[in-house]
Amino acid sequence: MDYSNTQTGKLYLIPTTLGDNEPLEVLPISIKQAIEQIDHYIVENEKSARHFIKKISPRKSQPSLNISILNKYTEAEEIPDMLQPCIQGKNVAVLSEAGCPGIADPGADVVRIAHDKNIQVVPLVGPSSIVLALMASGMNGQSFAFNGYLPIDGPERKGAIKRLEKTSRDQNQSQLFIETPYRNDKLFTELIKTLNPTTRLCVACDITLPSEYILTKTIADWKRTKVESLHKRPAIFILQA
Repeated sequence: MDYSNTQTGKLYLIPTTLGDNEPLEVLPISIKQAIEQIDHYIVENEKSARHFIKKISPRKSQPSLNISILNKYTEAEEIPDMLQPCIQGKNVAVLSEAGCPGIADPGADVVRIAHDKNIQVVPLVGPSSIVLALMASGMNGQSFAFNGYLPIDGPERKGAIKRLEKTSRDQNQSQLFIETPYRNDKLFTELIKTLNPTTRLCVACDITLPSEYILTKTIADWKRTKVESLHKRPAIFILQA
């Protein structure tokens, strides 16, 4: 892959690991090659981004890095300036905190602006917990929807679960969603109480890690199963009615 400068730089989307495993266990060599050639980064957290870059490319000069922060506190008007190096002919990389930039990730805002500015966007290969969970679930991979976080409030959450189940049944569509890791066990309990016995539920957590746990069962079977604790473990939930 050519990382040399052209008249306009490119925007590279660089996936990271889903946990604390060795990067090159789950990432292709193209990620290392890109990081070794790119000095301008857009990241959620500077400390963790620098740690990842150092881990995958120990010889890369940390002082040479130019890092812009993109998170929930970033003002929308700040984002276009992050792509200014591309206008000057330099490549820029969006580095996700975990998984793939732009998927359940604020990097999508940068990508949209890059397209508006006619900057070429180059997605690199890496692990997506959403895609990997769906692959391993045995559920419908032809039609599916990622719904992000469900409501926290009890009655609202129960209503959302029932709506997802109805949509899944009506459209034969897999429904994916996530939760803040410390509330995983509570969500799982609510799913078991709320969903119909014949609805299938996949729980996929710690994907790609040694502690990986992926299991799909009907709700009736889940009620008879001893379940591992999901507390503080990054997880994807998938249901299909």
